[in-house]
Parts: sequence; structure tokens; C-alpha cells
Amino acid sequence: RSSDLNMAALARLRLALSTAPLARNLRPGSARAHAHPPAAASAAFLGRRHYSSEAKGDEDLRVHYLEGEEQGIVVLGINRPNSRNAISRSLVKTMMKTLDSLKTDKKVRTVILRSEVPGIFCAGADLKERAKMHPSEVGPFVAKARAVMNDLADLPMPSIAVLDGAALGGGLEMALACDIIVAASSAKMGLVETKLAIIPGAGGTQRLPRAIGVALAKELIFSARAIDGEEAKAIGLVSHVVEQNDTGDAAYMKAIALAREFISQGPVAVRMAKLAINHGIDRKS
Repeated sequence: RSSDLNMAALARLRLALSTAPLARNLRPGSARAHAHPPAAASAAFLGRRHYSSEAKGDEDLRVHYLEGEEQGIVVLGINRPNSRNAISRSLVKTMMKTLDSLKTDKKVRTVILRSEVPGIFCAGADLKERAKMHPSEVGPFVAKARAVMNDLADLPMPSIAVLDGAALGGGLEMALACDIIVAASSAKMGLVETKLAIIPGAGGTQRLPRAIGVALAKELIFSARAIDGEEAKAIGLVSHVVEQNDTGDAAYMKAIALAREFISQGPVAVRMAKLAINHGIDRKS
């Protein structure tokens, strides 16, 4: 019986030694303890395997500087889950500050703009917030939103918009300000402002016609029609369309692959190529 007790004690000791490192790693409050919470789909959606550094910025917009083979890629993650990533005063202010910092950072080679909220890229302007604005405040807010889109378009390095979910109104205008749009086939997008008896106010009436042609842009804006990723690819609105995966980040994964192609090229040449294209696109010669 003494031998049985000794064997049982030895087994308990071996078990304790084998699980001790796991217990230390999963102590309450540790990063690994929260890496796979019950809402595992949400964690997987964020593509954490690509977030090799801590996020910077405030809660509305998270900034991730990737490392290793993806060093030079910066991911901007819109994070307003309670308002479907709607464009608020706070988000506009944060984006202006972030873009101002990125445009002078020579180490940044490609910027990816995505959502950190599953199923939505951006639902457009925060209409609840706008309803509380004094009429005199609306004009300046729209002007600042338009300025943010221009700042995004004027980034000296390539930018990629990732539509793993819906991009409506100002959300699509934000995506149109990027150099390249990658979308999941299930993602819905459209400039739907005429449903609200207003018009796109942050560059959509200029950038959509440039992307798909004047007549078709008028048709989509006049009808406030939303289309899916497949149709968007067919008319040239998006550059790539991919089937959505189980974790809801298929477009993001494609964007990462594209960005890795970009960062392997000469950084000055890529910037100069973008500048030449942007300055020449409106010229007839």
C-alpha cells in the first residue's frame, strides 16, 4: 500500500511539472489567457497572427506596425463596434492625426485600412451624432471628413482598403480614397446617401466616376444601390474579390499578400510611381 501511495504521489508530481508552464502562461490577465476568448471567431477575425506588435492609437482606430517579413506594413483597424464603425468626430480627429504621422514615416511602406469589427467595414457617417449637432456644425464636420479622405488618398505609400464587410456611404468613400480595394464576395458596398435625401459629401462623386466611369457611377448614386463584391469586381470598383472564409478575414489575408509584394520593391521607386500616376491621371496627354 505504501508503494501504491508513492506511485500516486509521483504521478501527481509529474502532472504538476508538466502543466506548470501552461498555468504560468494562462494566469489571469496575461496576454495568452485572452488570446482565445469564448468569442474565438472575433479573435480569429482580427488576424492576430499578423499583429506582431502591440496596437497603438485610441480605441476608435488601432494602429498595428507589423514585424518580421511584414515589416513596413502598417494596419489601421477601425474599431467602433457599437456604431458599426460609423464616422464620428472622434474617428475623424484620430485618423487625421494618424495619417499626418504616417505620411512622414519613411519606414512605412504600405498602409492597410480594415475593420476590427466582424461583418462591417464602415456604415458611413454617424447619423446619431450628426442629429445632435447644431446646423452650423454640420458643414465643418463634413469638410473635415472630406479632408481625411484626401489625406488618405495623398499618402505617399500604397494603401489598400479591406472590405470583409459592408462599406456604405462614407465607408465606401473611405475605401475609394485608397489605391486598391480588396473585397470579400459577400461584402456589400454603395453610395446610398440619396436614400436620405443627401449626396455623397466626402469625395465619392469624384472618385467613383474615376473608378468605374461616369454613366455607371451616376446610375449607382442616383439609385442608392448597394452591390456585392462579385459585381464590384465586374465593374472595376474593386481590384480583387475573394470568397469569405470561416474567420471572416479573407480580404484581409489577400491584402497582406499584396502588401508583401509591394514592400519587396524599391521603396523610393514605389512612392515615385504612385506620385506620377496620381499627378498624371487627370491629364489628357
